[in-house]
Amino acid sequence: MSRTKRIFGTDGVRGTANVEPVTAETALKLGQAAAHVFKNLESESRGRGKHKIVIGKDTRLSGYMLENALSSGVLSMGVDVLFIGPLPTPGVAYVTRSLRADAGIVITASHNPYDDNGIKFFHADGYKLDDTIENRIEDLVFSGKIENIRPTAREIGKAVRIDDALGRYIEFAKSSFPRNLTLDGLRVVVDCAHGAAYKSTPCVLRELGAQVVVHGDHPDGSNINKDCGSMHPEHLCRLVRQHKAHLGMAHDGDADRVLLCDENGVLIDGDDILAILALERLASGTLSRNTVVTTIMSNVGLDAAIQSAGGKTVRTAVGDQNVLAAMLKDDLNFGGEQSGHIIVRDYATTGDGLIAALQILRVMKTRNKPLSELARCWTRYPQLLTNIVVREKKPLETLAGVSKLMAQAESDLKAQGGRVFLRYSGTEPKVRLLLEGRDAAVLERWNQKISRALKEELG
Repeated sequence: MSRTKRIFGTDGVRGTANVEPVTAETALKLGQAAAHVFKNLESESRGRGKHKIVIGKDTRLSGYMLENALSSGVLSMGVDVLFIGPLPTPGVAYVTRSLRADAGIVITASHNPYDDNGIKFFHADGYKLDDTIENRIEDLVFSGKIENIRPTAREIGKAVRIDDALGRYIEFAKSSFPRNLTLDGLRVVVDCAHGAAYKSTPCVLRELGAQVVVHGDHPDGSNINKDCGSMHPEHLCRLVRQHKAHLGMAHDGDADRVLLCDENGVLIDGDDILAILALERLASGTLSRNTVVTTIMSNVGLDAAIQSAGGKTVRTAVGDQNVLAAMLKDDLNFGGEQSGHIIVRDYATTGDGLIAALQILRVMKTRNKPLSELARCWTRYPQLLTNIVVREKKPLETLAGVSKLMAQAESDLKAQGGRVFLRYSGTEPKVRLLLEGRDAAVLERWNQKISRALKEELG
């Protein structure tokens, strides 16, 4: 029987920096608990010397505070710390594997505003934690048991900085692109969101031969995701048109996602990326079990395109961890989200915005086609997504007025092959309303009615 988690959410621990649970005090306890749990996991036992945990981060100012608190907790439990500095979340996962560490920790709030921060954990194999391990860490944090199992002074860990972590990730990312291809002749605009990829992504693209125009590569500790990156892709599209680029790519703060822009300045989202790569993999026989994993938020046109090509889709709840769980369950190698979390398990253990973009560039080069033409491989149903800030997250089924309107909208949209879906964000105080169908005017009408009711009851 599942229980309510106290600090772990849908993607690690997240909240306003210096407000519980994202405080130095709680980070220290998390470091202690995580160190104890990981070094005692029999399945991950290294059996060679001291245990070690990698700690990376994005570019938020509060990362310094949390980094030091976490490392103090880890060291106090007799586990060494390997600092790798600012690096994309998938980079931390890779370096954790590369350095044969017991675990990896990345300090980031991903696409959230600068004021927030968070803590994510990775197993030694680079995969995110399951509920069982998170529960064990939480229990140690809240029970106080950790106070009685600290080692003696002689066994305290030591901290070292790994200077070549960035280089390791750059070479890893480049290895996902065919050695017989280059990006010569391509002009690419990159928006790094003043986040963790501000060095790695431009470097990889340049080393592969592209002419790179970089935006959002001057982090100052407080400008991460601010009017830039994948949260504000309109700026990317403008820059692509301005520089007459062949492609644009925008990361979020920790670069585990990417949104693209074609040569005409048209946005290419995660569903487009999934369609292009899934159909290419179906044609080449490299799509495991001819199956793509995506979430309930993806456009139903994606299902139709993949099915017509002889493949199938598996839908999960929102969240890249749910996509990955479904992939692992059936040994599938490709999946992702409309938001731009794309998981290519042939190369990575988590969403990697850079590797996803490189796969699109590979298809562009091998087929000698612009991105706009590749994106015409499927037909998108009209879709309307609205985010509404809420005071509190009341159970949606208790909102009588909203429930009545949802039922009416579902009946109306189902007749035209559409759907309606409502859920709370797992990381922000928002409720997300999704409507999909063939008639955009009908979607807008229902959106106004349901949004109005949500604001009255929650907003």
